[in-house]
Amino acid sequence: MTQEQITYLVFGIVIVLALIFDLGLLSKKNKVVTIKQALLQTIFWVALSMCFFGFVWFEDGKTFALEYISAYLMEWSLSVDNIFVFILIFSSFGVKEKHYGRVLLLGILMAIVFRIIFITVGVALVERFHFVLYVFGGFLLYTGIKMFSSGEGNEKDPHDYAIYKWIKKVIPLVPHDGDGKFSVIENGKKKYTLLFVVVLMLAGIDLVFALDSIPAVMGISRHPMVIYTSNIFAVLGLRSLFFLLRGAVNKFDYLQQGIAIVLVFIGLKMLGEHWINQWLNKQQQVGISLGVIILCIVGSILFSIYKKKKGVPDEVEDGSINL
Repeated sequence: MTQEQITYLVFGIVIVLALIFDLGLLSKKNKVVTIKQALLQTIFWVALSMCFFGFVWFEDGKTFALEYISAYLMEWSLSVDNIFVFILIFSSFGVKEKHYGRVLLLGILMAIVFRIIFITVGVALVERFHFVLYVFGGFLLYTGIKMFSSGEGNEKDPHDYAIYKWIKKVIPLVPHDGDGKFSVIENGKKKYTLLFVVVLMLAGIDLVFALDSIPAVMGISRHPMVIYTSNIFAVLGLRSLFFLLRGAVNKFDYLQQGIAIVLVFIGLKMLGEHWINQWLNKQQQVGISLGVIILCIVGSILFSIYKKKKGVPDEVEDGSINL
């Protein structure tokens, strides 16, 4: 077996065993996930991702390992946007908290399948038509600028999403959750519940986010192994991250701007690849990318906390706080 085949084999075994452990020991069906459980699960998935980073370094070398950890951090930070939309969807469709875990798991597993297809097509396109890389770079540049300047308060009702309107047209639905079921029999006909709708919407919305994140990862590495593994690890950790951050995701006011700067940086890097390659080798480029990602994400979170603390006296000056 080649080194790459060994890496894929180890990755597959680790993912299967991790899912069994997560679902069998850390999760319980139809039970509300506590902050403590979410923290343990998040630590578990992050630690597993870091262990795989060490394995890639040992098996495939320093450059691949740094590409992997850069891509993983990029995907992980972009997951915060997913979480915010997931919260909107759960709230809009009135999903009971005890069903969150199962619905998230199925939605995320479907999202992984879609991402694998998307990544495969994207890698094939770039290999066959190199100019596609510049299209991705321009798209990331546009997306980053738009994200940086976009304001708050413009959240769209999930019932108005195009994917929901399409689901209503092609699938017979019932206006309830079927007491935790995904389908029920009514008047002799099989119909699908709101939980099934939410699963499809979670997978579909994640694919929309992948339009940004996968080109961004391809700006860090174009090696399929790095792209597949970093994406899957980040997305699998999204479920526990949702439970851990759902109450605090809107507290990081400037995280969006931090992510936007990273997207602009990677977009410019993709557009200027020809000239950058003349000045910097691959390892230097990966090191710089990793540094920019960490600096922007950590910096934006710390700045959000600082601005929030600084604003406390003004908010409580009249003796009242809006919770």
